[in-house]
Amino acid sequence: MSTTDFLAARGKQLAVGTGALATAVALGATLFAAAPAQATPGPPKPFGVVTTKKGLSERQYPSTDSAVRGYLRHRAHVGLVCKVRTQSVGGNSVWYLTTHAERGTWVAAKYVTNSGRVKYCKDIRHMRVQPKHAASLLPKHGASLLPKHAASSPPKHAAIAPPQHAVG
Repeated sequence: MSTTDFLAARGKQLAVGTGALATAVALGATLFAAAPAQATPGPPKPFGVVTTKKGLSERQYPSTDSAVRGYLRHRAHVGLVCKVRTQSVGGNSVWYLTTHAERGTWVAAKYVTNSGRVKYCKDIRHMRVQPKHAASLLPKHGASLLPKHAASSPPKHAAIAPPQHAVG
């Protein structure tokens, strides 16, 4: 086999190899472009989604008498630590402790749709359920979840008007 024949044969092999490589790259790019984008992970379950269009006030304690500590917009996602039954808001007496703030805040369940099972706070306090930082969000053993004035007397529903921009 002459040098010319050898180079011609080698050129054909390279052309075939290059064509296969180009096909593989094109196919890979097509598959990559057609693959669905990975969704960004949401808050860990259980979590809630704010349903009221006006937004929702986050409270220091599970009561409308309690101080407002933050605000969640419509469709905001928030992690839920646990729930309690206290003051009724719109016929729903459940309040959720959230992971939204460093110390935890409370939101009325009336305006939150939950995803996943939310345990009662009494179950977490007794260590039946152990979320990562739930113990730091709950009051010390024996302490009330309500402010002192709310724990000693029933809430004054008619005396306190909710803020105009938020509910809960």
